[in-house]
Amino acid sequence: MLIEGATMLLPTVVGVIYHEWPFLKFFLFIGLGSVLLGFLLVFKKPGSNTMYLKDGFAVTTLSWLLLSLIGCLPLWISGCIPHFVDALFETISGFTTTGATILTEIEHLPRCMLMWRSFSHFLGGMGVIVFLLAIIPRLGGNQSINLMKAESTGPAVSKSMPKLRNYAALLYAIYCGLTLLECILLLFGGMNLFDAITTSFSTAGTGGFMVYNDSMARFSPYLQGVAAVFMLLFGVNFYVYILIVMRKFKQAFRNEELWTYVGIILAATAVITVDLLAHGVFGGDIFRSFHESFFYITSVGSSTGLAITDVNKWPEFSKTIILLVTCIGACAGSTGGGFKVSRLIILLKGMKKEFTLIMHPRTVHAVKIDSKRVTHEVTRSVSVYFVIYVLIIIVTTMLISLNGFDFMTSFSSVLATLNNTGPGMNVVGSTGNYAGFSVFSKIVFCFNMLAGRLELYPFLLIFVPSLWKRS
Repeated sequence: MLIEGATMLLPTVVGVIYHEWPFLKFFLFIGLGSVLLGFLLVFKKPGSNTMYLKDGFAVTTLSWLLLSLIGCLPLWISGCIPHFVDALFETISGFTTTGATILTEIEHLPRCMLMWRSFSHFLGGMGVIVFLLAIIPRLGGNQSINLMKAESTGPAVSKSMPKLRNYAALLYAIYCGLTLLECILLLFGGMNLFDAITTSFSTAGTGGFMVYNDSMARFSPYLQGVAAVFMLLFGVNFYVYILIVMRKFKQAFRNEELWTYVGIILAATAVITVDLLAHGVFGGDIFRSFHESFFYITSVGSSTGLAITDVNKWPEFSKTIILLVTCIGACAGSTGGGFKVSRLIILLKGMKKEFTLIMHPRTVHAVKIDSKRVTHEVTRSVSVYFVIYVLIIIVTTMLISLNGFDFMTSFSSVLATLNNTGPGMNVVGSTGNYAGFSVFSKIVFCFNMLAGRLELYPFLLIFVPSLWKRS
């Protein structure tokens, strides 16, 4: 609450700059109220500072819920989004870096509100708990690791840094550095400062909120290209960047997940480019077909959700590839969502191992990534994660279908929210939104967005009664 209240100073300053006096007061008062209540709660000391893994799950999930509840208040109380569930949906979409929106006229919002929407991506991108670990050295090593495990993406948490606080601080230094670099390159291409900052925030968090109804369609190919490259970069495991900073270049560029991720993006781009050319979507223009394909594949592959065209008009084969890339998502340890490339690698290698054992029962075959053996526990965990992931897709698709939309709309909206991508197909396509869904469906989408951002387990475990029992 202290941190979120303090961050509301940014939209307050934006409101002052653009003379949006009727709206900036909401950020000012709600921010001050959050800071004040946060200070009062600090004086309530816990009976024990010991934090087990299940405590880390509970703290992380409840922190994200509280963050979203406070963050939606300026949008709701100001009347910019009159209905509470809609305001909560928009805020959860922001902090989970999903980018799904219920707004039909984004450009009508005051600039201070637009800045808050984009800044929520930046805050949620690297993770609120990682941010807290970087600036508040309050917990010991084991407790910090349990928080990191609960919040970080991917099958495992690296312990390469001697102090987890240093690790978190380095992650944020790289995160902020890349964001600043993108902002400078966007300014160099002629984008104004406000658009450059909000676009950089949206790209850094792989969120996708833009300040225009047409997303990035109005901008030049150069600006779109810069955004596409940085979407790709923010979808990379940040551990690779740490290795580069530590000058371990050979280890960094031998990362199997990195090259699998890049390979998926390039392969999908090539296939869709050929498909677009074959159907004459852009009049046989090779450059535009490649440009549009690369932009949208990096957008959904990194789970950002920015758009420059209406993909509903693309061939069905191209749309199928897009949905597959949406499910795979970005790398573990990145700001992106999805099933994660590392899990896909482990799952496929696990399948290969089982086939080998069936054919040759006496063969000793180990699953390895980067020449390191993957334990049976990790392989089992990934398999269970996949089953839960598929079950959530099935159940929530059935629930969303109660709205009466066509199957592709219902199915793609579930994939887009669970994988934190934002746009789906048809009604919720790159030029659509989620405004037409019922209150119940929006609550289901909120569940999906939080579950996807927290890697399923932390969010699902809060519904298990034994989580709340004393150890």
